[in-house]
Amino acid sequence: MVVRIPMSLTGNRQLRTELERLERGERHEIVKAIEVARAHGDLSENAEYHAAKERQSLVEGRILELKDKLGRAEIIDCSKVTIEKAVFGTVVTLMDLTTETEVTYQLLGPEEADVKRGSISVLSPLGRALLGKEVGDEVVTKTPGGLREFEVILISASTIQ
Repeated sequence: MVVRIPMSLTGNRQLRTELERLERGERHEIVKAIEVARAHGDLSENAEYHAAKERQSLVEGRILELKDKLGRAEIIDCSKVTIEKAVFGTVVTLMDLTTETEVTYQLLGPEEADVKRGSISVLSPLGRALLGKEVGDEVVTKTPGGLREFEVILISASTIQ
């Protein structure tokens, strides 16, 4: 069974752009760097050669990872999701019932999640707890700092696709 990876249209485009850059740019630059390093002679003590080979390994690994994720992507147009409940793509504003502070997160896929930029993964503990919730619902989730309680105070549409 293939495990699908939820992803916005924007997130999918970003991964495809990164893949193209790695395949068409970085890969060729690394091959040239290896050729130049080989021309310097003895490879056993050639730091340039070893650095280029290590970089090549990292880039090839990332290419395989991106191809896998793109192949398993379940692309969701965030501009077309309902805002009656918290679902992938919605922006959810919460009241932290312990600190009485508001936090706002967009629910996105694991590849797009970035708490500092206001997005969390629907597969994270808080993201999972929020799915299907409506305004007024309370959510209890386990965090590294212990259990936290939130109240959903607003669900709005995404600004990305």
